Amino acid sequence: MVEPMRILQRPKSLTTLAADQIRSRIVRGELGLGTPLSENALALELGVSKTPIREALLQLKMEGLVSIQPQRGSFVFEMSMDEIQQLGELRETLEVTALDRAMARNPEPIVKALSVIVDAMTDAVAAGDCGRYRVLDADYHRVLCDHSGNRYLADCYAGFAFRIQALRAKLATDPALNAISLRDHRDLRDLIKAGDAEGARTLLVAHMRRTIVDYEASMAELAVVA
Repeated sequence: MVEPMRILQRPKSLTTLAADQIRSRIVRGELGLGTPLSENALALELGVSKTPIREALLQLKMEGLVSIQPQRGSFVFEMSMDEIQQLGELRETLEVTALDRAMARNPEPIVKALSVIVDAMTDAVAAGDCGRYRVLDADYHRVLCDHSGNRYLADCYAGFAFRIQALRAKLATDPALNAISLRDHRDLRDLIKAGDAEGARTLLVAHMRRTIVDYEASMAELAVVA
């Protein structure tokens, strides 16, 4: 009997590996908004030539994480408060629609997926692991869109999800804000489980709008310090 052929796994290119590393540092907040990105320094740090670094930066530009400015160089993206408000409005539209669709279709799978994340979030808050909490926060909101049953909606959300995660990095280092965030995520899961669509929608909107307010307050504090 002839065994079926196995699908070959292509190794990641140096460009992809470099993009993964730089993206990870941006969304974790290790490379802050507006930080200059030196091709020479990144190439030396990652042990590759400048070519894959340059290609990686172009890829990250397409993802909205990097700004490449002629005669000046490459920088981690920056956003004005007006742009952040606009992004928040888009996010709210997509996530509320995703929530409505997920609950109308079959809430059981999304409740199961969110419960796993909420348990992990609880452990992260208890351990004071802000980095882990930030990743789980992003996973939670992605699950909402992934269970909408609309791949175009999910793809649209994925197009700016890394930006949201990078912006969230400024807030996720505050244990008090993480505790409030955990409560919201747990309560939202419970409302979905109870079939309370209106309550879930109201909480989700309030949660996302408070995130914008908290970010604005954080930026104001930084401006005072500067």
